[in-house]
Amino acid sequence: MPTLAQRCDAVLPFYAVELFKQANALNAQGHDVISLGIGEPDFTAPAQVVETLNRASHAGLSAYTPPLGLTALREAVARFYTGHFNAPVDPARVVITAGASGALLLATMALINPGDEVLLPDPSYPANQNFVIAAGGVPKLIPSTPEKRFQLSAEDVRNHWGPATRGVLVASPSNPTGTRISADELAALIAEVRKRNGFIIMDEIYLGLYYGDRPQSALALDDDIVIINSFSKYFHMTGWRLGWMIAPADMIPALDKLAANLTICAPSLAQHAALTCFEPDVLHIYENRRQSFEQRLNYLLPELEKLGLRVPVKPDGAFYIYADIRQHSADSDAFSQQLLHEAHVAAVPGRDFGPHHAKHMLRFSYTVGLNRLEEAVHRMARFIGA
Repeated sequence: MPTLAQRCDAVLPFYAVELFKQANALNAQGHDVISLGIGEPDFTAPAQVVETLNRASHAGLSAYTPPLGLTALREAVARFYTGHFNAPVDPARVVITAGASGALLLATMALINPGDEVLLPDPSYPANQNFVIAAGGVPKLIPSTPEKRFQLSAEDVRNHWGPATRGVLVASPSNPTGTRISADELAALIAEVRKRNGFIIMDEIYLGLYYGDRPQSALALDDDIVIINSFSKYFHMTGWRLGWMIAPADMIPALDKLAANLTICAPSLAQHAALTCFEPDVLHIYENRRQSFEQRLNYLLPELEKLGLRVPVKPDGAFYIYADIRQHSADSDAFSQQLLHEAHVAAVPGRDFGPHHAKHMLRFSYTVGLNRLEEAVHRMARFIGA
């Protein structure tokens, strides 16, 4: 066997995926597992989007598109950001990608040199570290706290920026916590990074899934931020592998060159179908589904608290609850495994999201219907009682 590259050892495992595999194996054995683990909506693409996909397929619209994506889809994304998130966007700055992962790949390849350090909060989405590593960079996790809503802060930038630091990678709302960064704190963080001539990659994949006031994009505060987003979460098209990036105009030629070489283009049929996502009647469907997620949050959050699974910060976005299990266990890995194999409820242990809170936190994803959430709570109550 050939010698593997050192980065294979540096890339961290994705425990949520490993848990998903275990849950599938139990299901195959005849057990009814309720998955509150992997972050995949139970809703799928609306019928109108699927119909557009079928029409595009029958029309033979499966050829390569330009590396930056279909012009019409880039324009639709720009209008969406302008109308929904208070961020006027030039369509020429929109890059259609193979999922948010494709956008992160392009962004990190364009901005990070070997040895460059990138600041991220602990906890955060595990794959973000791996994209930094794949580009030759060094992810530096900064432990965050409930007082900071588990987010990176301006104070963190001041205290942890070093000679090798090049930028920050943050998400609002966040995975695993479902928490947003306030506009004031985000403005302060941006200002600190700008003082140091650094870059900001902002993951807004859950921006459309908000509970409370409609958020504004980080682009409303600074036009030179690199925005990552996707059709997977708010638009419920996970396996379609379609996302986008909004980048400063000066970056677009480099991104065009990288995209042409690394991916050629995002899936063409998915691009044609995604145009329908922005039609008014389809956006109305998504808004109703967002409200369904909010109902699930409002049910599950107090139920977890009743079970002694304390939630340090109430989520205001995404579809995750980040809960403290110390009343019942000092080891979230063991607790997660017991919950899966004895109660047949899947929840992700904290080590997926960084070491600082790893032992005492679990992430619950409310991506199943209320009836399944109720059954999951009953099962966890029996398990904890036992």
